[in-house]
Amino acid sequence: MRVRAITALFFVIVVLASILVSVYLFVLFFIALSAYCLSEFYRIVAGDSGNPHRSWGLSLGVMLFVLYAAYCLGWVPKDYLPLAFPAVATVFIASLYQKREKPFADIAYTLLGILYVVLPFASFVTLGFLTGSYDYRIPLGFMLILWGNDTGAYLIGRFWGKHRLFERISPKKTWEGLIGGILLALVTSLLLAHYFPILARWQWLGMALTVSIFGTFGDLVESMLKRSQQVKDSGAVLPGHGGLLDRFDGLLLAAPAVLAFLKVVLS
Repeated sequence: MRVRAITALFFVIVVLASILVSVYLFVLFFIALSAYCLSEFYRIVAGDSGNPHRSWGLSLGVMLFVLYAAYCLGWVPKDYLPLAFPAVATVFIASLYQKREKPFADIAYTLLGILYVVLPFASFVTLGFLTGSYDYRIPLGFMLILWGNDTGAYLIGRFWGKHRLFERISPKKTWEGLIGGILLALVTSLLLAHYFPILARWQWLGMALTVSIFGTFGDLVESMLKRSQQVKDSGAVLPGHGGLLDRFDGLLLAAPAVLAFLKVVLS
């Protein structure tokens, strides 16, 4: 428990520093983080049903993220973004030169990793640029709400959880934990609305509900992935916690959903 707590504290400090110190650290950190999580995903899914093009997929994922980050930073115009399409096509072309038994399964796993991992992290980075220039308050608020949801779900579920939420996928999750996570996320959003009026109170509350619902589904989806591949953790880089993909599973579905929500309400 002590090792787990120390790891969690270190993890929180690093993530907060990446958001608060500078825009360049923010972008670089989450590009690197997405690459590591993508590597964990490729390790999990590799097997008899298919083997992703690991090196090619990692290179493509990082390249696409860098291209998009350069656009967010104002370094390249949006006219350069369509370069992503021929870049994706190279995965199919590369398979022609590799002697594999299931080339399309390999291609599917390769591109699924980019869709499942890189796109959500790019969506999260986009939250920092919704006002036109970098503003740490929305991505910081997102992470605080997500952690509040996870904390509330864990504490309430552990001490008062009785009714299983999705026993087939995650036996420990309960409806009581889900409600506890939503409540703490809402409380967190009210505090954020007070200190960060960049969004209206109802927008922070809507963001909290979106994070809680899609974050929970994100956790369940990653559990489904690991269970289908008979893997306990995505990795062992975080003592007592598993891999980085395990720590950011909620973000993978929540970040795109929150981005869509804010794009609608801020338009």
